[in-house]
Amino acid sequence: MRYVILGTAGHIDHGKSALVRAMTGTDPDRLKEEKERGITIDLGFANITYPDGLTIGIVDVPGHERLVRNMLAGAGGIDIVLMVIAADEGVMPQTREHLAICDLLGVKRGLIAVTKSDLVDQEWLELVIDDVRRFVKDTFLEDAEVIPVSSKTGYNIETLKEALREMALLVEPKPANSIFRLYVDRVFTLKGFGTVVTGTAISGSIEVDSVVEILPMGIMAKVRGLQSHGRGIERAFAGQRVAINLQGVEKDEIKRGDVVATPQRLVPSYAVDTSVKILKDAPITGIKNGSLVHFHTGSAELTARVVLYEKDELQPGDSTFCQFRFKRPVVVMSGDRFIIRRFSPLTTVGGGEILDPTPIKRRRQEALEKLKGLNDGDIEQRLRIKIRDYGLNGLGRSEVEGWIKAESDRIDNALGSLLEKGMILSIDGRLVSKESFDDFSTKVISIVEGFHKDNPLREGMQKDSIRAYFKGVGQKSFDSLISLVDGLVIEKDIVRLRDFQVSIADEKRQIMDRILNLLEKSGFQPPMKSDLSKMLSINESELTELLRLMTSEGRLVRINDALYLPGSAYRKMLSRLKDFFRKKQEMTVSEFRDMLNTTRKYALPYLEHLDSNKITLRVGDVRKLLHLKE
Repeated sequence: MRYVILGTAGHIDHGKSALVRAMTGTDPDRLKEEKERGITIDLGFANITYPDGLTIGIVDVPGHERLVRNMLAGAGGIDIVLMVIAADEGVMPQTREHLAICDLLGVKRGLIAVTKSDLVDQEWLELVIDDVRRFVKDTFLEDAEVIPVSSKTGYNIETLKEALREMALLVEPKPANSIFRLYVDRVFTLKGFGTVVTGTAISGSIEVDSVVEILPMGIMAKVRGLQSHGRGIERAFAGQRVAINLQGVEKDEIKRGDVVATPQRLVPSYAVDTSVKILKDAPITGIKNGSLVHFHTGSAELTARVVLYEKDELQPGDSTFCQFRFKRPVVVMSGDRFIIRRFSPLTTVGGGEILDPTPIKRRRQEALEKLKGLNDGDIEQRLRIKIRDYGLNGLGRSEVEGWIKAESDRIDNALGSLLEKGMILSIDGRLVSKESFDDFSTKVISIVEGFHKDNPLREGMQKDSIRAYFKGVGQKSFDSLISLVDGLVIEKDIVRLRDFQVSIADEKRQIMDRILNLLEKSGFQPPMKSDLSKMLSINESELTELLRLMTSEGRLVRINDALYLPGSAYRKMLSRLKDFFRKKQEMTVSEFRDMLNTTRKYALPYLEHLDSNKITLRVGDVRKLLHLKE
């Protein structure tokens, strides 16, 4: 089965709905008001199914200027446009605007139907066709077939249907092997079923009982049922008109413009970076930096403020890069198309392509360089630029899939190529650019080098102290990144350069010997650190470094920040402790104090040290032996 979406376009009352009815037997005008007035107010839908299984879903759009917003809501997913021009009136204002919209949306294929041909003579019909040819010159419809038809008599209806079939077979299928995405163009309730949304599936597939996410609100819902082209189905594919019966969400929670998608992929954003083109005949004197416009994408319409990157004002015919900023979030992907209309009066002035749906704030020149790369680059270059945007935290595979409009296989091939070339790295399942990692490595090495220079007696730098230089990087990401930096040695939480060794001058060694001598002579009543500093005539910070070094060498044992014991005295304390507990099950503070022939001032910190190291256990006012290595 192949599914292609056809959109009608043309001026009001040129016979679009009548032509659809003649081709399909379905009346696309569903509203009572539409039938009474004979014009299409909202989107209508029908389909042509051919014997070979090809199905063309038709989106019949309104032609009146005030109703162009409804036309835009249905135009986002069309593959082919059927431009409808009445023989008795010829090209009219909305004919021009609809053609401009289709061109800006990137529609590549189409046919032209000259309707009501039964109302004019042959000579007039030929004049109209010549006029149509001039009208579409230098547009994507320049070489399109022009077919005169009559919905009333049936003239050339089958010829038109066959021409549409041949064109539909040339349409490149929508990406089925990617995330599911559908822009909601209608939402309603059915008795006994609940909430139903309709739209065109523009990528991926979905099946009954799937869980979907409704964006931008982030509501999770379950697919209760699916229908396409008037029949129930178990699975819906890209290119189909789809009605989805949703469970777990109320009608009032959804509106036209929302997106139904694979969960946890798409990210709503209050700004998008784009390339924009202003129509040559746009009815404007200029769009200034900071102007308000109506922004249409998919079936969504938002008010946006324009931020120009290259100039202060856009004139008809201009092309440039710009950012659109919104008061409410939009849900798009890189590669999506959009239309902009004047804020007042409502007329189409331009459109373009979304380059970055989730831009990171940066200076104008940097943003411009990035956008040129996204605009001109292939999928590899675009992914590389965006991964670099996310710095050291990187991007997950699912986030990449929700950023760019492409088949999953193309994304995987592009990422595989970038990994093979060494342009990106995979770190704990996150994709990080080589440039970001190299900058990180250079900075870490510089930080540790500086630390060694300022602290030659310390073995290395605390890992958390290094992490403080990298704001916003998660603990897990940081640990993985620093473990890959060449030239570092990481022992527990201490980081040093591989070729670094503690450098101790002879005079420092002499001070260390004096420290040990003073402590050994003092037994179990050694001088506190502040007293040692005075006795040795060195500042306390220098003494702290020497004490730390002596501890790492095993010459001292740190009891607390102010109290150190020689290793020999500490081993003697443990030996006496073991002897004591061979005779008794419990020990009081007084007994411990007497055992060491010291004072309570020292006994208490010794016991707290033993407790914290799980050698002894305090139970009320006594200690019990927990564990003591032989």
